[in-house]
Amino acid sequence: MKDSIAGIRSNINSKSSSVASLPLILDIDDFKGDFSFDALFGNLVNDLLPSFQDEEADSADGVGGSAVLATGHARAPSDAAKLAQGLSSPLFPEVDSLLSLFRDSCRELIDLRKQIDGRLYNFKKEVSVQDSKHRKTLAELEKGVDGLFDSFARLDTRISSVGQTAAKIGDHLQSADAQRETASQTIELIKYMMEFNGSPGDLMELSPLFSDDSRVAEAASIAQKLRSFAEEDIGRQDLTVTSVMGNATASRGLEVAVTNLQDYCNELENRLLVRFDAASQKRELSTMAECANFLSQFNRGTSAMQHYVATRPMFIDVEVMNADSRLVLGDQGSQASPSNVARGLSSLFKEITDTVRKEAATIIAVYPSPNDVMSILVQRVLEQRVTALLDKLLVKPSLVNLPTMEEGGLLLYLRMLAVAYEKTQELARDLRAVGCGDLDVEGLTESLFSSHKDEYPEHEQASLRQLYQAKMEELCAESQQPSESTGTIGRSKGASAASSHQQISVTVVTEFVRWNEEAISRCTLFSSLPATLAANVKAVFTCLLDQVGQYITEGLERARDGLTEAATLRERFVLGTSVSRRVAAAAASAAEAAAAAGESSFRSFMVAVQRCGSSVAMVQQYFANSISRLLLPVDGAHAASCEEMAKAMSTAEAAAYKGLQQCIETVMAEVERLLPAEQKATDYRSPDDGMAPDHRPTNACTKVVAYLSRVLEAAFTALEGLNKQAFLTELGNRLHKGLLNHWQKFTFNPSGGLRLKRDITEYGEFVRSFNAPSVGEKFELLGIMANVFIVAPESLSTLFEGTPSIRKDAQRFIQLREDYKSAKLASRLGSLWTSSS
Repeated sequence: MKDSIAGIRSNINSKSSSVASLPLILDIDDFKGDFSFDALFGNLVNDLLPSFQDEEADSADGVGGSAVLATGHARAPSDAAKLAQGLSSPLFPEVDSLLSLFRDSCRELIDLRKQIDGRLYNFKKEVSVQDSKHRKTLAELEKGVDGLFDSFARLDTRISSVGQTAAKIGDHLQSADAQRETASQTIELIKYMMEFNGSPGDLMELSPLFSDDSRVAEAASIAQKLRSFAEEDIGRQDLTVTSVMGNATASRGLEVAVTNLQDYCNELENRLLVRFDAASQKRELSTMAECANFLSQFNRGTSAMQHYVATRPMFIDVEVMNADSRLVLGDQGSQASPSNVARGLSSLFKEITDTVRKEAATIIAVYPSPNDVMSILVQRVLEQRVTALLDKLLVKPSLVNLPTMEEGGLLLYLRMLAVAYEKTQELARDLRAVGCGDLDVEGLTESLFSSHKDEYPEHEQASLRQLYQAKMEELCAESQQPSESTGTIGRSKGASAASSHQQISVTVVTEFVRWNEEAISRCTLFSSLPATLAANVKAVFTCLLDQVGQYITEGLERARDGLTEAATLRERFVLGTSVSRRVAAAAASAAEAAAAAGESSFRSFMVAVQRCGSSVAMVQQYFANSISRLLLPVDGAHAASCEEMAKAMSTAEAAAYKGLQQCIETVMAEVERLLPAEQKATDYRSPDDGMAPDHRPTNACTKVVAYLSRVLEAAFTALEGLNKQAFLTELGNRLHKGLLNHWQKFTFNPSGGLRLKRDITEYGEFVRSFNAPSVGEKFELLGIMANVFIVAPESLSTLFEGTPSIRKDAQRFIQLREDYKSAKLASRLGSLWTSSS
């Protein structure tokens, strides 16, 4: 189109001076492609417009002083110039040419449109015809495709049927081939069986297969099949009742074959084992693996595995066994200690674990089933090497003839057993980590100690009894060391000194508990089931209860012996009234010595009671902290042990009760000795000499209170709780009764009554420290009763108005008044006593 337009421009330029021009020739191709109306119009008019613009520019250049605008148009200097220019030439000189051009272009465009419309019409007709043909063709194609699909479906069905038939034929062919192969193998096996069915022991006429080293695996497999078949046939023949001659002959022939096959298999296996051993010596792992694969044809390789394990140096070298013993037990003749044995076992078992780990690397590289070999190896280690060492280490002692304490006693055996068991369990865990196949290594380890664990509870209890017996012998030997004294009093002092060595010791009870703790730790180690553990713990704890109960009971009894001896001494020096002054003085001196012995025995017994309480508290604390948690998982075990503990302590409680009663008797005996010895008749019936009455306690009261304060200091320290309260209450009641009996021997005047009231106040203040309300109340009533000696006879009846409960005791006291008969108090108070009764 650009070329056409260029032609138009040249045509217009050649005729620019004329008004009319030749028609334009536009081509349809000019409108193809990237058509632009603006470009077409511009190309049509731009050929005419430049001439006009050039002329305008020339006229503008002739005018002086004119200015050119930035748009290309000249600016006239004045309106007059514009008018003159307009009159001389037209504004658009090419209008006619452009108009003619536009008209021609319009006509040609209309013609082009008509041509295009014609062509479009023709194209529509052609497209309609072609579309009809296409539709017809598509319909025919669809029918053809449907037919083709039907053909494909029939073909697919046919192919499937043929495939199934071919598969069946293939299965039959495969089955036939398998049968043919089986028949061929059977023929070969029958041929080989006939070869082995020759003369017994004749292996020279066998096929080359059985002597070819390169075909060992095949020969071994065939030999095993023949052997299995022959043995099964012989077994069937043995179960058959018929006795046909042919069968019997066949049976004998197969027996010959079995014998020859067994000989051949043994010879082949031995040959492979020789090769395997030679390769093992050279560490040729590939050859070893090859032989192991061949040997797996025989009994799944079990014999080869066992042969390999049995040939390990640690099982056949005697020096290894001796080295194990020296490492653990030390030099021959010396007694090994548990700590040294523990270190030796740790070192030895570490060495064994390292050896097994090295063997495991070889086994994994050589054997097709290494777990089976590891199982055999670990089992051999435990059953041979470890068992041999344990047999030397653990010699079970007899419960009839126990080893002496110089030899370590049963305790040494139990400690060795615990160390060996614990270290062997660690070895089992280490071997399990290295690998031991399906072997129950923990169960095997337990079986090594089964004979020891079966009798363990009896040995543990016997050991505790042996330790207790040895300790008692040691304490007895220590108590006999002090030198014996001569003389009666000297002998008592010597016995007291000896008894001090046999006094209850909390340290000894602590040692009993420590033995029991160690035994309980072994019970926990050896007892895996809760019921078994509870039974063993209960038995061991019962031993502690028996030991502590017996020890503290015997200690209390020994302390009581001192009290009994002091009582005997007191009774020995009780004299009648008709003795000389010299004898009486000697008896008094001996009585004082007996009193001193009694006071010393009292203190010793109180110390024994205190230590007894501490020992019992220690056992109870030990039970709560260590024993209870082991018994609670089993129903009834905890309650049964509590009953055992109460039963064991009851004997000691009975001994303590008897001893405390003796202590009261000892104290009261001394009080009853001091009162008549120190109390004077004038203390309560002082003469009426006009002197001021003495308000101090009597000498007897002072000495009795001083004695009680001194001796009961040990009781206040030793006793506590209800025991202390019961003891002091009983002593207070006995003191009250003793004082009443003592005062019944005296006669009282008013000043003596005041002195008695002062004594009662002193006694009351002392017994107030007992914290026994009933005792304090009795002494308060005594203070009230003492008023019967102070008030005038006519005022006596008023004393009992507020406290009628003391009338009975007051009646006896009133009879002790100095003026009882002179004042005729019996008749005066007769009505009072009658009303109270």
